[in-house]
Amino acid sequence: MRIDRKSALIVLSLAAVGVAALWAFRGQNHIEYLSAKIDRGSIYDVVEATGTVHAVVLVQVGSQVSGSITKLYADFNSQVHRGDIVALIDPALFKGALDQAIADLDTARANVAASKENVVKAEANLLQAKADFERAEALNEKHYVAAQTLDQSRAAYDGAKASLGASKAAVVQADAQVRQKQAAVAVAKTNLEYTIIRSPIDGTIVARNVNMGQTVAASLQAPTIFDIAQDLKKMQLYAKTDESEVGRIAIGKTVTFKVDAFPHEIFHGVVTQLRMNPTTVQNVVTYDTIVDFDNPDLRIFPGMTAYVTIPVASVENALRVPNTALRFEPPLPPVEILRLYQQHGIGADEPGVTGRTVGSGAGKARVAAAIVWKLGLTNAIEPVQIRLGITDHAYTEVAAALRGSLNAGDAVVTAAISSKSASGPGTP
Repeated sequence: MRIDRKSALIVLSLAAVGVAALWAFRGQNHIEYLSAKIDRGSIYDVVEATGTVHAVVLVQVGSQVSGSITKLYADFNSQVHRGDIVALIDPALFKGALDQAIADLDTARANVAASKENVVKAEANLLQAKADFERAEALNEKHYVAAQTLDQSRAAYDGAKASLGASKAAVVQADAQVRQKQAAVAVAKTNLEYTIIRSPIDGTIVARNVNMGQTVAASLQAPTIFDIAQDLKKMQLYAKTDESEVGRIAIGKTVTFKVDAFPHEIFHGVVTQLRMNPTTVQNVVTYDTIVDFDNPDLRIFPGMTAYVTIPVASVENALRVPNTALRFEPPLPPVEILRLYQQHGIGADEPGVTGRTVGSGAGKARVAAAIVWKLGLTNAIEPVQIRLGITDHAYTEVAAALRGSLNAGDAVVTAAISSKSASGPGTP
């Protein structure tokens, strides 16, 4: 049977197309999908923070006078009561200053007495000068004495009046000096009393900053000798909360925390304050969340690092999806992904189609909707648009399915492995 040239060309063309298709099919990528099951369970949305333990009231006991420490009556962890003597500064210089001030006061009082005697003397001189003047004036009227004698009597009388006024002013000045010296005595007594350091509150000494014999200088600022915590059975935790989380925290929330000293124990506290004073470290802004807690057995010490968990919201028996499934994007051409969206009624501009980042950390945006890819029995995937609820950063609540269906037990894709077919040929 003869085959014409035109038919032969057609057969050869079809064969070439078939071979090319076979090569293309044998060399294409093979995608394996990794999946996780949708289930129901509890989700707890929390804020994680790190903080430091502090005493509720911490008083720094210092010295208002300078000198050397001669006695220490308390040490670390000592229990003290208000008014107890905890330290003593050498009082020798202050006793000398007090004795000098008392002596100056005695001198001032003696000056007052002398000034008052001078007043009495001046009054007597005034009476004599007045009598002499009046006598000279009477005699002058009868021309028994010269005018010069009358002038001298008048001058003596005026001088006596001035002397009396000066004596009275000296008494006032002496009284003022007495008051000044009394004030100096009071200051000297106070400085002497300041050499005895007393506890201002009932509490526990958590820090001793001086040793016996050490000199403290109070010229610029009061040096701290002891730190006294009022009551270590009631303590506070200062949790550094990120600025993106602080708006979600409510006063009165019960929180849990752990410390490194007891890593297997969970402690409880209550949020009592959100302080508005910001702290900025390397462009990261945080705020102090104050947590009050009881420490009846005194096991937690001031300064310990605490790892705080602050609950924000919770839901029970929620349909939940792994967050890895929310971040998955299939390794398919954009045209193919768009076709699958259209096939299942999802528009390219609908929420969740782009920007699937889920979370509440710095730099991450919480979205209201997302796309997950449900895996079928034949390794086919289909997009499902869902509305998101709360998240615990591992699972997110599926509040509702907006496009498609999603039920407990369904498999959703979390990752994909793309590889060449094992039977594929080498480079042609």
